Amino acid sequence: MDCQGKEAPTLSNAIGEDVSSQLARIADVLQQLVPQAGQAVDWLSCPAYVWSGAAARGIQRLEAPDLDLLRGIDSQKERVLTNAVRLAAGYAAHDMLLWGSRGMGKSALLRAAVRQAQATYPDRIALVQVSQDALSKVGWLFAELGRVDRRFLVFVDDLGFEEGDSSGPRLLRSWLEGGVEARPSNVRLAVTSNRRAIVGRTMSEQNDPINPRDAVDDQLALADRFGLSVGFHNCSQDDYLAIIAGYAEALGLVWQHSDALEWAQRRGARSGRVAWQFITELAGRAGISV
Repeated sequence: MDCQGKEAPTLSNAIGEDVSSQLARIADVLQQLVPQAGQAVDWLSCPAYVWSGAAARGIQRLEAPDLDLLRGIDSQKERVLTNAVRLAAGYAAHDMLLWGSRGMGKSALLRAAVRQAQATYPDRIALVQVSQDALSKVGWLFAELGRVDRRFLVFVDDLGFEEGDSSGPRLLRSWLEGGVEARPSNVRLAVTSNRRAIVGRTMSEQNDPINPRDAVDDQLALADRFGLSVGFHNCSQDDYLAIIAGYAEALGLVWQHSDALEWAQRRGARSGRVAWQFITELAGRAGISV
């Protein structure tokens, strides 16, 4: 008792309060690691969704260019569209890796193919975009999508792993080839990357490979898990001008070859993205929106 008749705090009380405080902090951290329930998502109502790792948000309109406007990638269009339509129809379909040159329409083609598949099979397929930061929690998304009577293409854009990161590639392999958290039968993965191997050029799970070929095989091991691997290559001058011609014709824009080539030269590249930027400039000059 103290001089005022109050019971003085004991050492055991202080230790108990400290332990309780630490347990509360640990519980808060663990709670943050688990995706929160939030508002229920209707997985049948929207053509596309964005998943953050904690919650999903429905997108009322899937923005994508018309397939006819994607020029210079005819072979890629056919393969990706065929696979997307098979998935929507409920047939066997591949996981897809779209790799190669920047700005050549990899993600645009995926969106356009899914939109075309939705037109062919209304309400039977949706695109779900996942950020790379949320990859570790995709197992929660798979569990939810597996209970829905609909087909889903889970899309990871511009995927790449840093050298030394082995957990990300291993997780992706597990999803693709029947691991504990493998994606359900109504879900397929679509990934875009600037490299076919996805991982860094010098990455290897073996610190000191016996044979240099082992490192190459290790790099390609992840890419080989995708049933459909589609390459996108540098844009030729003719393809670049054909892309611009397609856009310009659709929008009623007048343009000059020399102007388009100068635009590409200033940017140091020819690609579908640079072509669209030129079209945006033309539209701005003409006073119209795109």
